[in-house]
Amino acid sequence: MKEEPGFIPVGGVVKAHGIRGEFGIKSYADSPTIFGDVPLYLSVAKGRPRPLEVASWREHKDLVLLTSPRITDRDQAEALRGREILVREADLPEPDEGEHYLYQMIGCRVVLEDGSEVGELKGYYETGEQDTWVIENGAGTEILLPAVPEFVLDVDLDAETIVIEPPEGLLDLYLNPEPPKKKKRRPPRSRKQGS
Repeated sequence: MKEEPGFIPVGGVVKAHGIRGEFGIKSYADSPTIFGDVPLYLSVAKGRPRPLEVASWREHKDLVLLTSPRITDRDQAEALRGREILVREADLPEPDEGEHYLYQMIGCRVVLEDGSEVGELKGYYETGEQDTWVIENGAGTEILLPAVPEFVLDVDLDAETIVIEPPEGLLDLYLNPEPPKKKKRRPPRSRKQGS
């Protein structure tokens, strides 16, 4: 879905929950409290996102469950599947000292400590306890980096540069992969003739 200027996706609707209009959201945010702290918007196919009034929210397994006064049954909730929940960039709380929002880092150059170019941060995946960054080098090769403090040394948004120290062998794994091994051909099996 095309990103709307000034809005940041914080979750995606994945399913209806129950029969009274509650719907489940896969959260992209570090903390689910954002769903109760700031005004939310719902993406639409064409045009600007529309405000989403929240009656209640709660955590359930790996989802955030929302209710809205305008969505009162399962069919209405199911119709939201695939839509994104957005917040206005201006409504986001200020990150703590030394922290950044991931959307701010997309497009930054990624370099090693010695200044060697690795590529550009193109996106990320949420994988359990940590995010995994997608870095694309000049040749178009994707490198997946676990975004943990041991590997991310510095983020300078003013210079649009991220300094990393990847685990040993990680870059080689992506940049110098071993050629696939040739499979040994098996001799054809002889078919037994029936008597």
